[in-house]
Amino acid sequence: MELIQQLVSSLGVNEDQAKGGAGLLFTLAKDKLGAGEFQQLADKIPGVSDLLGAAPAPSKAASAGSGMMGALGGIASSLGAGGLGDKMGGLGNLANLASGFSQLGLSTDMIGKFVPVVLSFVQNQGGDSIKGLLEKVLKPS
Repeated sequence: MELIQQLVSSLGVNEDQAKGGAGLLFTLAKDKLGAGEFQQLADKIPGVSDLLGAAPAPSKAASAGSGMMGALGGIASSLGAGGLGDKMGGLGNLANLASGFSQLGLSTDMIGKFVPVVLSFVQNQGGDSIKGLLEKVLKPS
């Protein structure tokens, strides 16, 4: 899959990490977009259902841990979120992303590195309107 190859080559992650990380971002989009909007995205992006299946399940420990608030603040900053990711639905979504990336053996700062690669791929596959659907979930206004 082209997206996975791009993530592996540009970010230095392995294939499973690339699939899982992309899957986490698309899972967030599926959770936050209406069914019709997500279907538009899924129709244009080959293999989205496989990526959703590759995403690690949310950990119950996502909201626990002494360093979690600092990590969430770091993630929010890396995504350019002044208010801790208001557009992403706040700390719950950030915690799920952080937990999922951690389960993949990736640091939380990798979330901010995955987003532009995934958005660029989505734009190439589906154009500006499809990129806009994903961008409104992944990037703060």
